Amino acid sequence: MSNLLSLSSAQLKRAAAIKDQIEGLNHELAGLLGASASATKPAKASKKGGMSPAGRARVAAAQRARWAKINAAKPAAKAPAKKKKFTMSAAAKAKISAAAKARWAKVRAAKKA
Repeated sequence: MSNLLSLSSAQLKRAAAIKDQIEGLNHELAGLLGASASATKPAKASKKGGMSPAGRARVAAAQRARWAKINAAKPAAKAPAKKKKFTMSAAAKAKISAAAKARWAKVRAAKKA
């Protein structure tokens, strides 16, 4: 059987139609032959191993307990000291603004000249 990813959509549709025909013919054959043809039916794919919600809850609780035990053994980490946020005074902002305005005034004056 070729790789399904390399088939075009038309080829996939044709393959599905052929499969439907085969299943219909198998069903018709089973009707004619009776119980002996039922053995030719493909077995249903069994459900892969799963876990019940209760089992999953038990596993999760056990894992949480293991992590709690590990974290309890670690020394408590101190919170890092917060650095004081740098703020600029209004006077400093005004001084920087005035310098920038003077620079741009000089650039504009140089363009005019």
